[in-house]
Amino acid sequence: MIRLMGIDPGLRFMGWGIIDVDGNHLKHVASGVIGTDGSESVPLRLCELHGALKKLIREYAPAEAAVEETYVNRNGSSTLKLGYARGVALLTPAYEGLPVAEYGAMTVKKSVVGTGSASKEQVTMMVKRLLPGAEIRKADASDALAVAICHAHHRASAAHVVAGKRMA
Repeated sequence: MIRLMGIDPGLRFMGWGIIDVDGNHLKHVASGVIGTDGSESVPLRLCELHGALKKLIREYAPAEAAVEETYVNRNGSSTLKLGYARGVALLTPAYEGLPVAEYGAMTVKKSVVGTGSASKEQVTMMVKRLLPGAEIRKADASDALAVAICHAHHRASAAHVVAGKRMA
């Protein structure tokens, strides 16, 4: 069994999700959203995100983390701020000694729903199906769990390929 953490970066709301993976069996451990106050300075908000992520990593002890890649939108300022939050999402688990994988939104959607153009509602529905009993209150938490599920699928495929090469 391995414990994985998925992170959906955001400066206002950063989603996080922890799952246990045992072969093909996925189990929801915990999930939620780290919120920051938009009236605070960006550096203080980044510190809040870092501190909260560090606390979660130490509490739940995941073995690996995965972070969703960001997309570029028309508002350069928003994209830059999202990039700052993504930096925290990448740095914090790496600093805590975890390997960190990155997946694009389309890859996450395709891994969880079967199509890269899935809506947020479709992703949430499939996350709930794949993780029975998970109570998901915010879309950001659902997205983070989807990132963790995507990582579980990709690491299983990579292990299968590596195992296949070793046998050959």
